[in-house]
Amino acid sequence: YFNRVYSFSYLLHKLSLLLRLPLPSSSPFDYGSEMALIQFGSSCVTQWGILRPQFAVKAYYPSRLESHQDNSSMSQINCLGASRSSMFSHGSLPFLSLTGQSRNTHSRRGARFTVRADTDFYSVLGVSKNATKAEIKSAYRKLARSYHPDVNKDSGAEDKFKEISNAYEILSDDEKRSLYDRYGEAGVKGAGMGGMGDYSNPFDLFESLFEGMGGMGGGGMGTSRGSRSRAIDGEDEYYSLILNFKEAVFGIEKEIEISRLESCGTCNGSGAKAGTKPTKCKTCGGQGQVVASTRTPLGVFQQVMTCSPCNGTGEISKPCGACSGDGRVRRTKRISLKVPAGVDSGSRLRVRGEGNAGKRGGSSGDLFAVIEVIPDPILKRDDTNILYTCKISYVDAILGTTLKVPTVDGMVDLKVPAGTQPSTTLVMAKKGVPVLNKSKMRGDQLVRVQVEIPKRLSKEEKKLVEELADMSKNKVANSRR
Repeated sequence: YFNRVYSFSYLLHKLSLLLRLPLPSSSPFDYGSEMALIQFGSSCVTQWGILRPQFAVKAYYPSRLESHQDNSSMSQINCLGASRSSMFSHGSLPFLSLTGQSRNTHSRRGARFTVRADTDFYSVLGVSKNATKAEIKSAYRKLARSYHPDVNKDSGAEDKFKEISNAYEILSDDEKRSLYDRYGEAGVKGAGMGGMGDYSNPFDLFESLFEGMGGMGGGGMGTSRGSRSRAIDGEDEYYSLILNFKEAVFGIEKEIEISRLESCGTCNGSGAKAGTKPTKCKTCGGQGQVVASTRTPLGVFQQVMTCSPCNGTGEISKPCGACSGDGRVRRTKRISLKVPAGVDSGSRLRVRGEGNAGKRGGSSGDLFAVIEVIPDPILKRDDTNILYTCKISYVDAILGTTLKVPTVDGMVDLKVPAGTQPSTTLVMAKKGVPVLNKSKMRGDQLVRVQVEIPKRLSKEEKKLVEELADMSKNKVANSRR
């Protein structure tokens, strides 16, 4: 116990020299000091807050949270996980990178604090801080449907969907929400309650917060837990499936040939040359990402980027000759695809696991068959209804008739009633397109009747029409008496 107290006192002394902060006169466990560090296993997890005029430290326990607050001037900033006290020694800490709700940059004796804004989960879901569970759930469902990767193929949709899901996970749980309202994201993380990752110890927390940063300066600091090979899921493959009109209406089973990336048999998907093993990338320290820092008048801004030398894998290896180090080779495969009745142009059929193979144990992507329907020259489609236009003579319109009408089921008799007016629409029930995934339900065929009026008449036809007109006039005159 004495050794631990001594080591933390020494750590505190070093940190105060680095930042020119006043050293507390009381023990490191005194919450009344201007700075307090709390023992937490073999490391510490702290939450920083900016006070006037000094800094204060918030400490986490496994079972409870203690805080030093100043309601008048506190600007909450998230947590910094320190894996070893030696990292705070002179020369080993070019700058500290923290996260928080403030975007100011504070410098003391060469040490600079780069501050990044905390995620506002209420804003992510578009609800107020007083929103009920029902309102939060409703907002989540609406947004999740809009940004689900299966529906929204925009480049940022998947990240937005993950952000929405994480916000809902926190705000839908009373305990997590309470911690978030009091301490921000750090409160949930520090309590080991998941949300943005479930942290069982401060090392995991530190690695998650600074994952891919390659150390505070982007130079490959690494962590005491060593590098981890990153599993990368395979990309989705897309196939354009062309159908004729009737195939789309009634469905069909087709055998198609696709081209996709499959795991390389020579290197068993590792991408490394036979007899060699991958080594940790020195550029990113095995994290797969590096941080590019840009100095501006407002401070130092950082951007996380994929590490180019290792392509985000965190490992460097001599490439396999068969796959050029990708771990995958392109091959063709024939698969049977069952197309349901009622599909239309733009419909997508998803076949799970038939996309490109993943890297280093990652899951395979999916195959999406995008439907393109060749239009029918006579029948037009309107959702589940089929539209058809027929022409009849004015005599047939007056007297009525029976027509042979083409449908997706073949030629069908259609009775045109006497006295049919131009542009009348006749309904042929259940002669339309089956409802997708409900093949027993069908739309209708709508027949629009066009009455043809002749431009020229023979003498006999003209005489008969004139007689008909006289009869019509007499009939009207008699009806008025």
